[in-house]
Amino acid sequence: MRILVTSSRMPYALDIIRKLAERGHDVYASDNYDTAPGSHSKYLKGHTVTASPSGDPEAFVGDVESYCSENGIELVVPCFEEVFYLAAQHERLSGVTKVYAPPFATLARVHDKASFESLADKLGIRAPQTIVAHTQEELTDAIGKFPRFFARAAFSRGGVGLLTNTGPLAGAMDASDAHPTEASPWLVQEFVDGPMQCTYATIHEGRVVTHGAYRAPRQWEHSTGIQFVSVDPKPSLEAVNKIVAELNWTGQMSLDFVDTDDGLVIIECNPRGTDGVLLMEAEELERGVLGGEGETLLIEPGREVQLDFAVFGQAFREPIKEMPASFHDLMHIKGSDSGWRDALPTLYSALSFAHHARLNWGQRKALLAAMADGITWDGQPIPGLPPDDAKLLAELTGDRPPG
Repeated sequence: MRILVTSSRMPYALDIIRKLAERGHDVYASDNYDTAPGSHSKYLKGHTVTASPSGDPEAFVGDVESYCSENGIELVVPCFEEVFYLAAQHERLSGVTKVYAPPFATLARVHDKASFESLADKLGIRAPQTIVAHTQEELTDAIGKFPRFFARAAFSRGGVGLLTNTGPLAGAMDASDAHPTEASPWLVQEFVDGPMQCTYATIHEGRVVTHGAYRAPRQWEHSTGIQFVSVDPKPSLEAVNKIVAELNWTGQMSLDFVDTDDGLVIIECNPRGTDGVLLMEAEELERGVLGGEGETLLIEPGREVQLDFAVFGQAFREPIKEMPASFHDLMHIKGSDSGWRDALPTLYSALSFAHHARLNWGQRKALLAAMADGITWDGQPIPGLPPDDAKLLAELTGDRPPG
């Protein structure tokens, strides 16, 4: 099969490229800047540079459409929030290829954290007590109702823009720097104690094909994982099954939970790929993306993998504290590049890091936010959105009940 992997800057996008190519597929890649590491893998048949999904959605979809047509692409696997711009043009793209993602309206319903909390409540999935704040005054009032709180924008991702008074990120952001509005409210939740647990699943027509759960023992700036270990996937499978059956989901889905003494508490949904891909074998990933038959394949606990480049970089952020453990892990834990003999992406990872750092310094963006530059969706209108989808988006961003 001819497969296009988009947002090839992501480490797990590179992993998808390698594993699908190992299984005999012709794999192509795209991103909106040329130094994206995954676009330089030796396992590719080709790659292209597109317009920015968030900067010029129409040109982006046009670029993808043309590239798929020219190369006979049969399946597009989105790896980040460019999925929203592709899904917004599902009908148009269906003339040349298939996008492995649900319709836009379905994606928007779970990406919007306020809407997702309502869905979890409807399905009887345990979630933290939540207040939705539409103004600065409502945010201040909501924060005052929880001795320990955790807050973020309804449209957010990747540990960016977190407001809390508890844990290592306490005080990293001030409430005055949050600006909730009717179109972009903030969620304020009771802080839930326990380690984070994430899931990654591949789904076809509401049926979970593969499902894994994992923790991130190492994180970059206490937010984004750079080292991963699989854990028992069975406790989280019930919640995944309920959500995807309700939405008749086809595509990738990632959920975040807190593992409390009383069981899992759901926090949010990322309707796309995540680093959980790194813990899958090539055959498992292929089965999941292409829709293998039979019972759900569960990723066994105890697998470990890390992003060596990030672990190495972390060693020099706080050398006295981090260096001994970092070099121990570099010697004893499998890196995501291990065994692939695919050197160019590592070189381009350095160039990509420089690209993100330039955005960070020049535009005052946090590094993690800069890494997603041009491929995010924060609830803003998308040109060419079908009328029903545009109506839903207006409801999500303009007609929210108070918390």
